[in-house]
Amino acid sequence: MWITDWTARAACRNADPDALFVQGAAQNRAKLICRGCPVRTECLADALDNRIEFGVWGGMTERERRALLRRRPDVRSWRDLLETAKEEYERSVEADEEELVAS
Repeated sequence: MWITDWTARAACRNADPDALFVQGAAQNRAKLICRGCPVRTECLADALDNRIEFGVWGGMTERERRALLRRRPDVRSWRDLLETAKEEYERSVEADEEELVAS
């Protein structure tokens, strides 16, 4: 399920904002905040669609996001792409769970 009010559920909502706008090796520490975030995909889609240039968003640094945008110039809406992928993944997990219960 796609969450439209994702900022209220973000793992970083109570973190120091400066912790996500760092350089170099500190970016790896910032990315750890995103690791278990329940709205990581929504955050990343927002950053990609809005071409946010600075900070760690959705577990990706600005350099990683720029590289992704260069690799996929055909994507018109990252939200649509990632929402579809997330829904397909969730359906496959549910199907696997049902299969385990049935066996």
